[in-house]
Amino acid sequence: MAALNGAVENGQPDRKMVPRPLRSLEVKYTKIFINNEWHESTSGKKFPTYNPSTLEKICDIEEGDKPDVDNAVEAAKAAFQRGSPWRQMDALSRGRLLHKLADLLERDRVILATLETMDTGKPFLQAYFIDLEGCIKTLRYYAGWADKIQGRTIPVDENFVCFTRHEPMGVCGAITPVGKLIKEAASKSNLKRVTLELGGKNPCIVCADADLDLAVECAHQGVFFNQGQCCTAASRVFVEEQIYPEFVKRSVEYAKKRLVGDPFDARTEQGPQIDQKQFDKILELIESGKKEGAKLECGGLAIEDRGLFIKPTVFSEVTDNMRIAKEEIFGPVQPIMKFKSIEEVIKRANSTEYGLTAAVFTKNLDRALTLASALQSGTVWINCYNALYAQAPFGGFKMSGNGRELGEYALAEYTEVKTVTIKLSQKSP
Repeated sequence: MAALNGAVENGQPDRKMVPRPLRSLEVKYTKIFINNEWHESTSGKKFPTYNPSTLEKICDIEEGDKPDVDNAVEAAKAAFQRGSPWRQMDALSRGRLLHKLADLLERDRVILATLETMDTGKPFLQAYFIDLEGCIKTLRYYAGWADKIQGRTIPVDENFVCFTRHEPMGVCGAITPVGKLIKEAASKSNLKRVTLELGGKNPCIVCADADLDLAVECAHQGVFFNQGQCCTAASRVFVEEQIYPEFVKRSVEYAKKRLVGDPFDARTEQGPQIDQKQFDKILELIESGKKEGAKLECGGLAIEDRGLFIKPTVFSEVTDNMRIAKEEIFGPVQPIMKFKSIEEVIKRANSTEYGLTAAVFTKNLDRALTLASALQSGTVWINCYNALYAQAPFGGFKMSGNGRELGEYALAEYTEVKTVTIKLSQKSP
């Protein structure tokens, strides 16, 4: 996910209080954490993780396998049993534990942001101000919910009392990011409930009456944030034909000015891609755009004197049948398309198997609400991008997911509703 409820707007951190990364940080914890203890993998296998900026190995990490997952599940089941310390803890105290975890994240925020930058290449300030801020605020939001999950009383026959309880489902597994395979496996296994937030090929619609400066900046940050490696990326930009040439011109100027380099440098806006496989996939899709007739306005190449860096890339004259318009690139590539009418752009925006997010830029409220209603997306942003909050539900339509995360809506995904009906011994007077 992109910026979540952090001190940002359109992917840009607040640089007034700039922390410093720990460049010589020693990686101490590489084992599997189960039942509050560190364990070696049952198989004895390990896997290496590399710094995508330098391609140097960071460390070897214990590789969990089925026996390790089984051990973790058994530990979680034991905690869930009646009479366990966790089950006996009141809801307010559970909320306090979530607040304590948020406190620890705040305490070690620089360390965690440094590790994130080492491991993924994400610019340090974005990890610090966006990712960690989002984690902390999300924990605090749900800490407040711990003692506020309530059922209802339901009027039935006069000799009965009926009420509902919202009870936790039990042990849940969180796996990223192989959702489609998880969904297929779950469908063959005891009706397992699955909540999935998957990918997207998200339309960003810019109408002729839009604030052009705002639209260009938001579309730019929307697609290039996190090196383009965002499920919410604005990877299909539809621009009304009257303003198309100017929008392309300004977008190219933004892309050429984007600073690509050392993610620990406070000036850096774009770091490397996360690994060689993704790096190769992005370059292959860029080549497909060139071959299929899109106009390469800038970028389109790797930066060859260092790690897995790709220049910010802008394509114009993109048509709907091109791979860069249909496939999720997950990289720093901005395809810009042209449209003539609102009905046309609605049809084209919806003509995809995905439906995660969409954005609309216009000063006309009627047009904005018409598009928001018509677009088949779990989230629609109006005159903004990546405005995500712990309080607001997030998820997708169609192949972009099942269920919702965040906000009160997410609680329904992790609870079962139990109906309790009691027959009274005496009739009501």
